[in-house]
Amino acid sequence: MNDTSFLNWPFFEERHKTMALGLDKWAAQEIAPLGDASEPKNNDQLDAMCADILAKLADGNWLKLAVADGNNTAHDVRSICLARETLAKHAGLADFVFAMQGLGSGAIALFGDDQQKQKYLSDVRTGKSVAAFALSEPDAGSDVAAISTSATKDGDDYILNGEKAFISNGGIADFYCVFARTEQGTGAKGLSAFIVDKNTAGLDDKTRIDLLAPHPLANIKFDNCRIPKSALIGEEGQGFKIAMAVLDIFRPSVGAAALGFAKRAMVETIAHTSNREAFGGVLADLQMTQSTIADMAVSIDASALLIYRAAWQKDSGQARITREAAMAKLFSTESAQQVVDSAVQLHGGSGVVAGAVVEKLYREVRALRIYEGASEVQKLIIAKQLLSGS
Repeated sequence: MNDTSFLNWPFFEERHKTMALGLDKWAAQEIAPLGDASEPKNNDQLDAMCADILAKLADGNWLKLAVADGNNTAHDVRSICLARETLAKHAGLADFVFAMQGLGSGAIALFGDDQQKQKYLSDVRTGKSVAAFALSEPDAGSDVAAISTSATKDGDDYILNGEKAFISNGGIADFYCVFARTEQGTGAKGLSAFIVDKNTAGLDDKTRIDLLAPHPLANIKFDNCRIPKSALIGEEGQGFKIAMAVLDIFRPSVGAAALGFAKRAMVETIAHTSNREAFGGVLADLQMTQSTIADMAVSIDASALLIYRAAWQKDSGQARITREAAMAKLFSTESAQQVVDSAVQLHGGSGVVAGAVVEKLYREVRALRIYEGASEVQKLIIAKQLLSGS
């Protein structure tokens, strides 16, 4: 870390500072070389790289930060955010692998029964199993209440039919936490959550999607996919509540990942402008450059304050941080996009060369303004809560 002064903010305890510094040192040795390596050329290479990162995170015992053990131990949202910020700074794919283990298992940790927790959580924490969170659909992205995938009771089983879209870890997950409609015409109140194992008949997760920045992503189809009643997480009709509870925990961490990208962009920019000769000096001597760097710094600190405020509130026992999480994600992802764009601009032609650090950051940061609720949806959440007085 180049500037660790923020770890002295009152949001953190000493254990958070110790963890963040330790992870940064470890990631510099184990993860940074992967971030500097050539990007995978196909899905086989991508999957192999993800498996390598997962093994490293498991061996380093870092996955425990994202995956609760289910024994009445709450997620530490500050640790999740610090970990995502740190990993994103070193390699975007490492942040992805870490975060998806937590997001994909979050519903089980929060609402699963003892049998479900015992069966799934330990393997996710140790990297033996890959988890996925299957919420979005072709016609229901940020509008969760519009989900149409159905789960129909048939004796002691449920039969799933429908399609999920843009599912992270799709195609490589060992199980999916799937949100489906158990009651028709009741909007968000008719949703329920289920665990669907990869090898379940009627599940097709082979339709992969290529992204600007390579990540495992797929559309998933359910064709008369039969699952036992024991696959239900919590109770029928709790699906929306479960999804929002998981997102309350992980939505601020999306902002933290964006913050990590922005901080790396700042480091690269300062190094470049301090050495790039121009107009009889270096770029950093120019007032326009200094103005841009100042704007980047303010955006970074403001983002960090919103992110760690939300995380601290959740860790301090606040039941819901929906508005605070939305603010953190909205501001941090939008600001990071601008910070990275400024970094590319100050790098000039070298900033748009394929494989350059800031070029990779430019592609990595873009999706964060969309997933787990697009920026426009975050604005709606914030406004509705304010208008309702909550």
